Amino acid sequence: MDEGVRCMSGKIDVGILGATGTVGQEFIAQLEDHPWFRVGWIGASEKSAAKQYRDATGWRLPVARPDRVADMTLERATPGRAPELVFSGLAASVAGEVEVEFAEAGHVVVSNAKNHRMDPLVPLVIPEINRDHLELLTGQRVSNGWSGCIVTNPNCSTIVLALALAPLRPFGLHDVIVSTLQAISGGGYPGVPSLDILGNVVPVVHGEEIKMETETKKIFGLLREDGIQPHEVVVSASTTRVPVLNGHTELVSVSVEQDPRPEDLVAAFQEFSAGPEVAGLPSSPPRPVLYLEEEDRPQPRLDADRGGGMAVCVGRLRRCPVLDFKFVAMGHNTVRGAAGAALLNAELLKLDGVVR
Repeated sequence: MDEGVRCMSGKIDVGILGATGTVGQEFIAQLEDHPWFRVGWIGASEKSAAKQYRDATGWRLPVARPDRVADMTLERATPGRAPELVFSGLAASVAGEVEVEFAEAGHVVVSNAKNHRMDPLVPLVIPEINRDHLELLTGQRVSNGWSGCIVTNPNCSTIVLALALAPLRPFGLHDVIVSTLQAISGGGYPGVPSLDILGNVVPVVHGEEIKMETETKKIFGLLREDGIQPHEVVVSASTTRVPVLNGHTELVSVSVEQDPRPEDLVAAFQEFSAGPEVAGLPSSPPRPVLYLEEEDRPQPRLDADRGGGMAVCVGRLRRCPVLDFKFVAMGHNTVRGAAGAALLNAELLKLDGVVR
């Protein structure tokens, strides 16, 4: 492993596992002008190894593919030659084993895959909410005998929900019912067949409901020596796929232990802050949660790119006749919900000295 590799510009070289996939491409786009990091290694399956990146995949993003990365040669997704910091956009079918191999070899793996999220010693991090969970890394390394580590970001729908709920924690989160309207880009490429999604709503996104119901409890949980004590909040999720390109919309009802007024919740959304250190990270949006006053917002087409795609938008707060309050939340699923979330976690790891 090449530890602490820096290019001539002073940026830290990083690697990308699964560079040809949808999330891998988003990593490349997000890193192109990053002030701290630069793509220095790209890994993929044995089928794509030894090919130039431009020949190994069709570029699917609306921004230009960086020429420097396009000219790079893909390597097999095995540890050794990769830089210390590696982003994983691997499919869940292979991510678990490969990420462990890299952590064992001393790499810091920042993963977007689901495989290790619920491991008791793997931090599931949203920097604005549970930065302290990174303290699990010491126990993770000791328990597993790794010289490296694994840090994960949540499922794309969970991130939107957790950031929307985070400002309400002071009121005592109790029960949550959430229904999602998830964009087709969340299914990767080629994703949902056109005849299934056009003019239609697919009433299941496989595996998403349990992720939202369990990951949220871990994110809001208390750090203990042996892992995370889950939060007592109960989440009931229903997930659907809708014909929207980018931006997961969520219809949320919540009950809280206190008896706040609607204007108290609006103020909580508006005043929610990441804290000065996290707010100063390059990928951190000016405000992680935006409350939109317009009655017909948020909308994916109009609001998904707020804060560079890193802000979660909330609107339509009103009383709920079943629970206490209900509102609409929306966030960009491939930026805040995937590559951007992992990149922000990596910036936090550098801030805390885990990445050098």
